[in-house]
Formats: sequence, structure tokens, C-alpha cells
Amino acid sequence: MESMEKSNVVSIHTQTIFPILLSLSFAHLLNDAMQSLIPSIYPLIKKNYHLDFSQIGLITLTYQLTASLLQPMVGHFTDRRPQPFSLAMGMGFTLCGLVSLSIAHSYHAVLFSVALVGIGSSIFHPESSRVARLASGGKHGTAQSLFQVGGNTGAAIGPLLAAAIVVPFGQRYLLWFCLLALVGIMVLWRVGIWYQMHHVNIFTSQKHVEPTHGSKLSRVQVIVSLSILLLLIFSKYFYLASINSYLTFYLMAKFHISIQHAQVYLFIFLFAVAAGTMIGGPIGDRIGRKLVIWISILGVAPFTLLLPYANLWWTAILSIFIGMILASAFPAIIVYAQELLPGKVGMISGLFFGLAFGMGGIGSAVLGELADHTSIFYVYHVCSFLPLIGLLASFLPNLEKNKHP
Repeated sequence: MESMEKSNVVSIHTQTIFPILLSLSFAHLLNDAMQSLIPSIYPLIKKNYHLDFSQIGLITLTYQLTASLLQPMVGHFTDRRPQPFSLAMGMGFTLCGLVSLSIAHSYHAVLFSVALVGIGSSIFHPESSRVARLASGGKHGTAQSLFQVGGNTGAAIGPLLAAAIVVPFGQRYLLWFCLLALVGIMVLWRVGIWYQMHHVNIFTSQKHVEPTHGSKLSRVQVIVSLSILLLLIFSKYFYLASINSYLTFYLMAKFHISIQHAQVYLFIFLFAVAAGTMIGGPIGDRIGRKLVIWISILGVAPFTLLLPYANLWWTAILSIFIGMILASAFPAIIVYAQELLPGKVGMISGLFFGLAFGMGGIGSAVLGELADHTSIFYVYHVCSFLPLIGLLASFLPNLEKNKHP
């Protein structure tokens, strides 16, 4: 009987369950499409509430902090006590935040609304990342890429939806996007049913076959490696904050184009991010995650350094390369960190997703202050040097060498 149970456990673990991965990716698309509406309507909010760049940055900081601070705690809790239906609950918070934002009549109401959306994100990401790993069949990088490309695609679609629906007709039209949240809740409820039925066997399988080569490193090596990864996340998401929050303002100020036209360029960048995310995981499974991390973070530097001097056409071209190359690192970083600390998938996912959101929020607030005191153009000159932090990736140990004794 025991051998039969072990056989069933291994078969569950080694089989890639694509319906679950695709469901998670689709839910991630819906989740991040709704969340990307927030920065997409910044020009509208700035005009309606007579805000400066610092206040815009504070909106992002409020959202990103609620989306980041809770994630490691949620991940640590669900490592010990899995919550299959917490995914649908997280989407429910996002739904409440959208409803509140659509009827907000003050700046403080806007801050409260985006905080609700952030809480939804903090519940959704750690557990969904864990389910993606459990359904991966051992193809951890591919599963993370498939999961994350849904989010990046949603983030790319959001600005187009905002430009087509919210910007022309007003903030109250955010209510239409509540339909996306309802669809997401239904999809995630079905994922929760599968998770509830299978997670015991899959957790048992982790004990039998989960890779543990990260544990062969010394404690100091693990701490140093995690610190380097966190610094790389800082450089990546601080730079992304300059694009996500301020690219529309930069393009409107430098090239004198409309909000809708600027949103198209933001879509181009975000679509490139989605493409890069899809590429990074499978390549990391093949050639090693350290090499992907190294190429992605440092390799984007020539393009970021050129961006402040480019005309409108070259800005679009450079943003494609920047988005694709920079985004390819995140799936590799997540899986690399999970392999450093086997058995703490939820906590690691929460920590790194949380830090990603946190760096985006802090970056947006800091860069907003910098833009107010200097100019939006100076912000892009300063941020162009951030990818050089990628030189630190050379100090990461090659985990692939530790897979076999």
C-alpha cells in the first residue's frame, strides 16, 4: 500500500498539469489587467484631483506597500497551512477596490481604494505561485514563466483598456472591469477545488522528490545569494517604476503627444515585458538560471543608457528590447531562490513578489519627488544606470553543479 501511494505521489509530481497552469495564467492576466488600470489613469486622476507628482507617487506607494508587506507573511502562513480558496478571496479584494475607486470623490478615497487592490494582490501571488510550482511536473522555470506571462500580458492590456474606456468616459467606468474580477473569482474557485483535492499528495511528493541541492550550500552562501537576488530585484523594479508610472508623462512632455498616444507606447513596452517573461523560464530550465539572470539584468544596460537620448521612434524600439531582456530575469530569480531554500516555496514567492511590488512603490514615490525637484527627463538619466547592479550576479553560485552529488 505504501509503495502504491509513493507511486501515485511521484506520478502527480512529474506530470505537468497544463489546465491548472493555464487557469492560473489566465487569472493572473485578469488580476494584473485590473491592477494596471491604476497607473494607466494617473493623468486622469492628476487632473481631477489637482495632484503633483509626489502625490501620484504616494498612490503607487500605498498600493505597492499593501501588495508587498503582506506577501511574505501570507506565503509563510500558507507554507504551513495551505488555503486552497484564498486565491478567489484575493480576487474579491481586488473587486472591492475597483468598485471603491470608481466612486471615489477624494484623494484619500483613492488611497483607500488602491490599498484594497494591493491587499488582493498580496493574497493572490504567493499561493498562486506555489500552485504553479506544484503543477509544473518539475519544469519549474517554464511553469513560472507561464504563470507570470499571464500577469505581464494583463499589465500590457490594462493601459489600452484604460485609454479606450476610462480616459474618454471617466473614472466611474472602472465599474465595467468588475466583470473581469467576477470571472477571475470563478476560475480561481475551480483551481482551489483541484488544489484542495491534490495538495496533500503533492506536498508528500515534495518530501520525496523536491530538489534539495540548495541545501548543499553553506548558510552564509545562501544568505549572500539571497541578498544578491534581492539587490537585483531592486534594480529591476526601481527601473520598471520609472516606466510604469512616468513613461506617459515623459513622452507627453518630450514629444508633445496625447494621453492615448502615450498609452500605446506604454502598451508596447508592457507587451515586450510579457514576451520576455515567457522566454526567461524555459531558457533557464535549459541553460541554467544564473546565466539567464546575468544576461537579463546586466544585458539591458546599453539600451537603458541610450533611452534618454532617443527620438520617439527609437524610444519605442529601445523600450521593446528593455522590456524583453529585463523581464526574462524574474522567473529565473524566483525559481533560483526557491531552490536555495527548498520547502519554503510560499515564503520565498511572497518575499520576492512582495519586494517586487515594494520596490515599484518606493521607486515611484522617490522618482516622483525627484521629478518634482528636477524634471521628468532627469529621472530617466538617473535610472539608466540601475541595470549596472547586474554585475553582482557574477557572485551567485551555479546551482546546476550541485544537483548531483
